Amino acid sequence: MTRTTVVIASRNRATSLVRTLAHLSELAAPVILVDNGSTDDTVLRVRREFPEVEVLEAGANLGAVARNHGVRVARTPYVAFSDDDSWWAPDAFERSEPILDEHPDLAVIAARTLVGPAEVPDPITSLLRDSPLGDGVAGPAVLGFMACSAIVRRQAFLEVGGFSPVLFFRGEESLLSWDLAAAGWALCYVEDVVAHHHPAAERAPDGDIVERRNAVLATWMRRPVHRAVAASLKDPAAFRAAVPRLRQALRQRRALPKHLEAQIRKASERPPRDG
Repeated sequence: MTRTTVVIASRNRATSLVRTLAHLSELAAPVILVDNGSTDDTVLRVRREFPEVEVLEAGANLGAVARNHGVRVARTPYVAFSDDDSWWAPDAFERSEPILDEHPDLAVIAARTLVGPAEVPDPITSLLRDSPLGDGVAGPAVLGFMACSAIVRRQAFLEVGGFSPVLFFRGEESLLSWDLAAAGWALCYVEDVVAHHHPAAERAPDGDIVERRNAVLATWMRRPVHRAVAASLKDPAAFRAAVPRLRQALRQRRALPKHLEAQIRKASERPPRDG
C-alpha cells in the first residue's frame, strides 16, 4: 500500500476531474478531493463514480487553501498534489517514497511535468533541472515548484502552515517554498518522478494579473522592503491589484534569513539560457 495520499482541490470541473480520478485509480493510493463550492455536479459524480475517494466539501471557494484541509485529513506521511487536469505516472510514488524515506530533511519533490498527449516537458522543467542553486539532497535544489506536480512531506507542510490565504490562488508555491526553506527543509527536483498535466485550451483571462499580484504580495510578505518597493514600481498594475490584500500581507510579514534571500536573488536573477 502506498504511503502517499493524493489531494485535489477543484471547483466546477466535473468532466476534467473524472478523467483525472480515472488515471489516479491506477495508483491504488488514497485520494482526497476538496470541493471548492462547486455549483455543478462535481460532488455527486465523484461520490457515485469513485466511492473510494474521500470528499470534503469546503462550501465556498477557498482557492489553494483548500489543499491545506486535504493535507490535514490525510493519514499518510507524504502527500502528492494533483489538479483536476493532472495526474501521476503509475510508478511515481514507488520512486518518490524511498527518496523521501532516505532524506528526512526533504520537504518537497518537484516532479518532471509532461504536458498534453504529446508529453512535452513543461517549460518549468528545464528551469528546475538547471537550477542555479546547485545539487540538493536528492537532486537539483529548488525554491519553487508547480503544485500539480509536487509531492510534500506532510509534517513539513503543516509545520509552516501550508498555502497562504493571502494569495488565494496562482503562484502560491513560491511563498510556501520560501517558508519551508526558512524552516530548514530541503526542496529538490527529481527527474525520475513524473506527473502528467492536460490543461484545458481555455484558461482564466485574469490568470496573468493574479499571478503577478501574488508575486508582489509574496515579496512584501517575506523579502526586504527595498525589494518589495522595486517589485511594486516595476509592475504598477500588479501592485494596484495587490492593494486590497496588502494590509493582510503586511500583518503576516516575516523577513527571510539573509542566506535564503541571497538564494532567491541567485535563482531569480540567473542569466538567460543560450538559444
